[in-house]
Amino acid sequence: MICAIHQPQYMPWLGYFDKIDIADVFVILDNVQYKKNEWQNRNRIKTSQGPQWITAPVLYKYPGRICEVGINNKIDWRRKHLQALITNYNKAPFFAEYKPLFEDILNSEWGLLSELNIYVIKQLIDALGIKTEALTASDFSLDNDPTGRLVDMCKQIKADQYLSGKDGVKYMDIDKFKDAGIELVFQDFDHPVYNQLYGKFEPFLSIIDLLFNHGKDSLEIIRSNRRKQ
Repeated sequence: MICAIHQPQYMPWLGYFDKIDIADVFVILDNVQYKKNEWQNRNRIKTSQGPQWITAPVLYKYPGRICEVGINNKIDWRRKHLQALITNYNKAPFFAEYKPLFEDILNSEWGLLSELNIYVIKQLIDALGIKTEALTASDFSLDNDPTGRLVDMCKQIKADQYLSGKDGVKYMDIDKFKDAGIELVFQDFDHPVYNQLYGKFEPFLSIIDLLFNHGKDSLEIIRSNRRKQ
């Protein structure tokens, strides 16, 4: 059984869902330190002027954990995000099919960033047709050591392989996996090129872009250049 573990991101990119799809179980790592100015509260969509950030404004005090980070709802961010999708994707081939999904997300009120992201991730897993089971790290009893918590999660779900990002070797204690009898597998995502609106292809966007442009073919496109080592 393959386990993958990752912090909850906002409207994640294609490689995030490639990792989920490869795994048998995906654990959303919501109980580690929040990282400012990364992908946990923002992502990018494509516009006629190029990539544009969509950002969920947060209420955060260092060194708060992701599951403790609130959303600043004094800012009208949900309406702005939905309008950005309508403005930039209304001519996309599958806009009408997936618009209700994002209306559901952005017409709902959210107090915590982790609750928003976990809901979004699970809804997008379903929309893509991925069959991987998604769990939440805060539901586990875990070691505080960064590698130890990964090993603990693998043990608790009885996984014998851990799927890491390609840079995982830089921060993990490899020997702890070996001692636990867990094989390390490394994802090496080769970004596919697909048809987009607005001219030249732009990689590393939110999954939003792929869904609106390719609909139910999106998962096949994510898998098309898959490499594992």
